[in-house]
Amino acid sequence: MCGITGIFSFTNQSRVEQRVIEAMTETLVHRGPDDCGYYVDQNLGFGFRRLSIIDLTTGNQPMFNEDRSLVSICNGEIYNYGELAADLKSRGHRFYTTCDVEVLVHLYEEYGLDFIRKLNGQFAFAIFDRKRQTLLLVRDQAGIAPLFYTVRDGSLIFASEIKAILKHPQVSRQVDLTGLDQVFSFPGLVSPRTMFKGISSLKPGHYVLVADGQVKVAEYWDLTYPEESDMEYRTSEAEYVEQLDELLRQSVKYRLIADVPVGFYLSGGLDSSLIAALIHDLYPGETRHSFSIGFNEREIDETSHQKLMAEHVNSRHHEIIFDWSDISGRFKQMVLQAESPLKESYDTCSLALSESVRSHGVKVILTGEGADELFAGYIGYRFDEKRPEIFDDGDDLARALEEQENEKLWGDPSFFYEIKQCELRETKLALYSQPVREMFSEVDCITGDLVDKSKLRNRHYIHRRSYLDFKLRLADHLLSDHGDRVAYANSVEARYPFLDINLMEFATTVPPHLKLNGLVEKYILKRVAERYLPPQIIHREKFGFVAPGSSYLIKRDIDWLQDVLSYDRIKRQGYFDPDTIERLKKIYAAPNFRLNLPFENDLLMIVITFGVFLDLFEMPDFS
Repeated sequence: MCGITGIFSFTNQSRVEQRVIEAMTETLVHRGPDDCGYYVDQNLGFGFRRLSIIDLTTGNQPMFNEDRSLVSICNGEIYNYGELAADLKSRGHRFYTTCDVEVLVHLYEEYGLDFIRKLNGQFAFAIFDRKRQTLLLVRDQAGIAPLFYTVRDGSLIFASEIKAILKHPQVSRQVDLTGLDQVFSFPGLVSPRTMFKGISSLKPGHYVLVADGQVKVAEYWDLTYPEESDMEYRTSEAEYVEQLDELLRQSVKYRLIADVPVGFYLSGGLDSSLIAALIHDLYPGETRHSFSIGFNEREIDETSHQKLMAEHVNSRHHEIIFDWSDISGRFKQMVLQAESPLKESYDTCSLALSESVRSHGVKVILTGEGADELFAGYIGYRFDEKRPEIFDDGDDLARALEEQENEKLWGDPSFFYEIKQCELRETKLALYSQPVREMFSEVDCITGDLVDKSKLRNRHYIHRRSYLDFKLRLADHLLSDHGDRVAYANSVEARYPFLDINLMEFATTVPPHLKLNGLVEKYILKRVAERYLPPQIIHREKFGFVAPGSSYLIKRDIDWLQDVLSYDRIKRQGYFDPDTIERLKKIYAAPNFRLNLPFENDLLMIVITFGVFLDLFEMPDFS
């Protein structure tokens, strides 16, 4: 619902200046164009930009408890605030607004840190306890709401986006090379890493507590699957289907709570169609706005299925046809919002879609992310089912090396996630400049602990892949640069019914064979969908959309793109080997060149978006 910023001088060596907080907060106007609020007192400063959604008249922030000893700011929504507020009022707490996030200060006052586990929502918030002189930062369980922070000279500085933190005079700019290496190696960045050295992303399901001059980061929730020896499923398939249906209905109902119009996306696939159908079933008399994006290329266009669903749920449908020539015009905005290099150009389409949402007077949109990660929706789950060999060329040495990397990363030499890391390392070393190669052991992203391997040990292979998709793909890619950033760029809040805390915890109890049944992905979701959707939607083959890559852009002879990839520029910046980039440019520009996306890395797309990133954020050359 907004953007938040803050500074806490926890050593009490400096006062917080309001002008700094204001400068930081004004960079987030796109997240909250409707109002603003500030709180500055000695060693603390909070800034807030509001996108008004609930309690339009009295819901501006910061929020306070009764004696104003607690002050909070929150980006997001607390969906179960009605039940929480009723309980708190029965315990004597007085509320001054009807805004959902006012429950936070009262919950903290009543329950202490344990209150976090009572929250159902999407949120990133800060609570300052004036009596104890402590600061608490919290990010929601799935990582829907972003929260970044850094510690400089005894002050903790935080914000919803990194560009706000960069406005602080003590924050310098330096590329985090391990972050760049993550972008090459995984779907995207992985919290707590960012592209800015010294600036961290608070991991999903974690909090930061600043007390007694110490900064403590701790986990309060994780997606935890049972070990195979502990898996006991006494409920029938029909009962699992019924439970999932009930949880989805409640989740959708929660996410329709708003004092402004709420619409939904229609991709033409199962997940968004099911959300749309549930909205219609819950409130059949209401006509809502739906939005979709189409393309002129028949092989990737889904408009027929989108129109089918719009008619099925009787929505007021808005369709935009995206022309690939529009990619170049939105490319720099895409990188600016992502605050990171990217592997694909699809976010330019997403920006156009959220722009359409806002132009039709809609502030809130429901979308279907999360279903693939929780219910085995990607092709990798089917590959696991077939148990293919990682190598089919009989190279025993290559197999041994890859198994060694798998053991290091996942704790299992036979488990393969998306890409052969040994092969990729050789590619990365060829791409990086000589100075970067010389220090590669210090920045290699697979040498550290990316995930908690104990959560993979002795788990069913579907659960292992689900956990990794949740950690490596969902929060920092699909929900961040592909979700939050492109929606809020146009002052739109995206909500995700599949990522309701109760639904996520239920997903950990569903038997693997109800997620992938034979080779039928998302089997249990399809069973629920039989109650609501046309068979043409349920039984259509999963559609893996891929936007045009760097090869398409290079062949368009775009001036700024040629400059970003020029030999002299690449050499001067010092991150990549200019000769390797020149060879790649010739390969990618060949008439018949085609990458097998998404199974192959678009290396030049990462190089291009990184070059744009360096420019937009005024990052230094490598030295």
